[in-house]
Amino acid sequence: MTDATAPRPRKTGRWIAILIVVLVLVGGAVVAAEFIARSVVASTVRSLVVKNVGLPEDQNVDVSVAGIVLPQLLGGRLDDVTITSNDVTLGPITGDVRVEMQGVPTSGGTAADGGTASVRLDQDQLRTLLSQIPGFPSGTVQMAAPDLTLTNELSVFGVGIPVGVSVTPGASNGDLTLTPAGFELGGNRIDADTLRAQFGGVADSILGTQSLCIADRLPAALTLTSATVQGQDLVAGFTIDGGVLNDPALQRDGSCG
Repeated sequence: MTDATAPRPRKTGRWIAILIVVLVLVGGAVVAAEFIARSVVASTVRSLVVKNVGLPEDQNVDVSVAGIVLPQLLGGRLDDVTITSNDVTLGPITGDVRVEMQGVPTSGGTAADGGTASVRLDQDQLRTLLSQIPGFPSGTVQMAAPDLTLTNELSVFGVGIPVGVSVTPGASNGDLTLTPAGFELGGNRIDADTLRAQFGGVADSILGTQSLCIADRLPAALTLTSATVQGQDLVAGFTIDGGVLNDPALQRDGSCG
């Protein structure tokens, strides 16, 4: 067989190299598109939060989206969006906020699947909130996990007698509750029965659960479900109705009672 009739060597190596270059270029484009999509989504969500919640334009709002954004955008919903910001005022509450929403639509007109929120209040912020309870000694409140402590006063024959009270925070029907858990009188720990035995009906003012309704100053989509002392903060937990995104009734303030 002559050289003229011999088969030409295949250029397999060259095609493999070209294919690798193409894949690298496509992969780079996908990565770039994902980066751009994630940035645009975060910026859009931040703008909506600032506008709808009424935050200052320079408010620090962090937005993160779980998973790969591009296929979620193509599907029309974001699986899990987390929003965090510090020193946010929501109605009567001011604190550090964390919101997690699931199934967030990428276009208007439809509801999200739902979500949760937590608001972390330090001692001063909590005192400001509790000052809205008439006659409550909010200025004496201190964190003492898992409870709060405060100093109340019982009047006997015109003489004020200080009583230390431990209360457990919680939530009931959307209200913030403070349930007495223990008492201190003259440096000694006593229970409710002992306090009532010593002061009679005068003690009733500090033996009952105190409650504060905040639903009338928050969007109806938010429901307070928990309140716990964690370290030096009180953390209030909320559920969020996904309809807050498209239902005007849920966007308006709720009601008490």
